[in-house]
Amino acid sequence: MLPAVVKLCCGISYPHLRSMTGLQRTAVAVIGQEITHLQRWGQIQHHNRTPSLKTRTFSKEDQLFYTQQGQEAMRKALSMLEDKGGANGDVICSKVMPGARKVFRLEAILEASVDELYNLLFIRVEEMHQWNPSIQHIKVLKHVGPETIVTHEVSAETAGNLIGQRDFLSVRHSCKQKSSVYLGGAAIQLESFPPQAGFVRAEDGPTCIIIQALDGDRRRSHFTWLLNMDVKGWLPKSIVNQALPRAQLDFTRHLRRRLTASTTLG
Repeated sequence: MLPAVVKLCCGISYPHLRSMTGLQRTAVAVIGQEITHLQRWGQIQHHNRTPSLKTRTFSKEDQLFYTQQGQEAMRKALSMLEDKGGANGDVICSKVMPGARKVFRLEAILEASVDELYNLLFIRVEEMHQWNPSIQHIKVLKHVGPETIVTHEVSAETAGNLIGQRDFLSVRHSCKQKSSVYLGGAAIQLESFPPQAGFVRAEDGPTCIIIQALDGDRRRSHFTWLLNMDVKGWLPKSIVNQALPRAQLDFTRHLRRRLTASTTLG
């Protein structure tokens, strides 16, 4: 039953599924299980309206809507990871998607457990500006259950920033499976939170981060990050394609410093 559900929800044919890596097959299965669980809870309905964030509580229908947006972003991002694309250095690979937009995949080994990274990157996402100077602030606008949040993010004006300051409105979804964590996200449009004056609203996603414990050493993790972003504005593609992988490397460097500081304080 589960393979059929996964194929239906994720749009992957059986031969294609067999060609995926073990990590990617596990991720697809996790998402299939979550969607199956949600379908038992209630039928997922398509929304022709934009839900308002001004309401104090979410209806069951709205909870399903936001959760499905996060899951769909993760599904699309994982499908991009199936093809490694052309090499763009020792750490980052790139791939040109339909529409001529490049997506970038970073892979790294981090000296931290899966739970520690999940805590920093999802649970305590509002604190990210404290250790990443490229972010001015991230605000969680709504918690849609324990695994899905809606956030507003503003990038910082830093020296050498080729793209310039941007803001993002995103839905972020997480799921945990044994020794792995999957974080997905995508831009979302809400009438109650229009683009802010003075900022160009960029669109992030579908994007995902996969964190997997290394075999034999759960204090270290394999970190995979797919960056897929439309920065908007009138910028040459050459500038964007130079700035985005640099941003990935900068983020990873700041994350390592944060992890080192935690180890020292601990």
